[in-house]
Amino acid sequence: MPTAAQLTGRDDTHVIPVGGGHRLCPPVAEAFRALQADARAAGFELAIASSFRDFDRQLAIFNGKARGERPVHDDRGAAVDITGLTPEQGLAAILRFSALPGTSRHHWGTDLDVYDVAAVPADYRVQLTPEEVYPPGPFAALHEWLDARMAAGESHGFYRPYAGDRGGVAPERWHLSYAPLARACEGRVGVRELRECWGDGLVWRDLVESELDALLARYVAVPPDWCPA
Repeated sequence: MPTAAQLTGRDDTHVIPVGGGHRLCPPVAEAFRALQADARAAGFELAIASSFRDFDRQLAIFNGKARGERPVHDDRGAAVDITGLTPEQGLAAILRFSALPGTSRHHWGTDLDVYDVAAVPADYRVQLTPEEVYPPGPFAALHEWLDARMAAGESHGFYRPYAGDRGGVAPERWHLSYAPLARACEGRVGVRELRECWGDGLVWRDLVESELDALLARYVAVPPDWCPA
């Protein structure tokens, strides 16, 4: 069972290299290689765009957006001027697409973002946007294939925790989670563990703490039926 430090991305001893600078838990790496082999047989080159992400990296992303140093976008992909929003509005805009540090499923080594290398030119920059994963996007065919594998129970344990829009995190069709391990990680990071992580380093910490229960329910919890029981 992962420790609190591993679940919050402060300890990376639970993950191993899987190539391309990516890291996953060993059972997840093995299952992903099996899914890759199946995808290759179907004509796809399944690849990882993002895998394990440590706490410091997630903190830098969040703080950079809160300070207006990194771009923030709305659901249509349009840039959002974070400096023109209240902190409450800015927090909601950021959490729509970026996890609160310490709560990201990418900390666990069970979750990854994927794409099809064979569907785009070598110099293509993957954006991880809805336009890429729905017709006529370049990765639509891969995700339709993944839909069928998941429905048939042949996805080697991978499912989508953010398949639908519940008003919190935007749908992420590209985000796969290895259910046999991820289910055991859910709900194990609470207020005490997060406060320990943040220290004085989190922008808007007072605001986050004042709304933390609601934020965890809206932006961290996923529906219980995101994968088969």
